[in-house]
Amino acid sequence: MTSFKIITFIKISLLILLLGSFLNSCKKGPLRFDPANPQEVPVNAKDRARKNIEEGKGFRLSGGGLTGGNFEFASSNPMWRASLDILDFTPLTNVDYSGGVIITDWFSEGTDKSIKISIRFLTNEIRADGIEVSLFEKQCNELNSCQTKKISSGLGNEIKLEILKKAALLAQEDIIRYKEEHGEYRNAETSAKNN
Repeated sequence: MTSFKIITFIKISLLILLLGSFLNSCKKGPLRFDPANPQEVPVNAKDRARKNIEEGKGFRLSGGGLTGGNFEFASSNPMWRASLDILDFTPLTNVDYSGGVIITDWFSEGTDKSIKISIRFLTNEIRADGIEVSLFEKQCNELNSCQTKKISSGLGNEIKLEILKKAALLAQEDIIRYKEEHGEYRNAETSAKNN
């Protein structure tokens, strides 16, 4: 019985090695290391992100084409951009555009209480009922025994209001930019009314 297991293990190992070398032998294969030229990579993170979006770089599971996915969906949503701008003072632990969730890490201002902010997007529209901001508080004692609870605070409403204000400004800027580039702004509602 043990020799059968050893032979099976050897066969699987050889198959994995053969498959790995086959995938890596392609000039543009998925496992091919292609280092970036440091002189061509922008130093600013926003410029780097813009360059990656323009080049279509990204991760995708399906074949077809040599370009990556289109990542403009998150950058075109004013509520999403506003939330990230407002929460830039704290580290983020979970940012999931497809799930509509942003969760910050625990942070405190030198006290024994820490706060975590959770934002859920219920719609892509800029509406007060389209976003839910929750605050959680963690208090630890000297023995590092901590208690966590959801809290109701004016801070949650302030964050929500700031996100809505910022999203409205970003949406206006997007409309102005679109008009400058294309002449006239048409959204789905105005197009349906004109037809």
